[in-house]
Amino acid sequence: MPRQIFEYDPPERFVTGTVGEPGQRTFFLQASAGARTTSVALEKAQATVLAERIEALLDEVVRRTAGEAPVPAVTPVDVDDSAPLSAPIEEEFRVGTMALAWDGEGERIVIEAQALTDSEEDEPPLVDDDEEGPALLRVRISGSAARAFVKRTLAVVAAGRPPCPFCGNPLDPEGHVCPRANGYRR
Repeated sequence: MPRQIFEYDPPERFVTGTVGEPGQRTFFLQASAGARTTSVALEKAQATVLAERIEALLDEVVRRTAGEAPVPAVTPVDVDDSAPLSAPIEEEFRVGTMALAWDGEGERIVIEAQALTDSEEDEPPLVDDDEEGPALLRVRISGSAARAFVKRTLAVVAAGRPPCPFCGNPLDPEGHVCPRANGYRR
């Protein structure tokens, strides 16, 4: 099957968002430019790790360039995005593998999300632009946009169910069976 590559260089908007109630939410990465919008589903843990790795990469770029790279230390106020995901949300694919890179020449961060395949072991590398393979979302964003993406993603993840103070598992609205309390409901 021919490979679908959704490329945004740069997107007008690149955000993480959710659909559904806490405990039943589906997480999405959404990139848009003009009339084109691409939404891909991912797990909450993938969204968290992506945001943390982007932040670490940006911090490393600032450190290695001694502050010369166009990467702000904190999220600039003028790039904050708290708007909901653009509707309609049509899932292109579910994310399996992700990759990050810093494009020093273009001074942008490159984020790639590849579709989940039946066999993750046989998955081709993300940088392979062969005509065959799983779908791929590739986004190139500035340091400012990346900081805004991290801030929003961590806020979206934190907006879910609060963790149990004893075991750390998410609390359900009707309580939960806490393993640290030997199965008694709290």
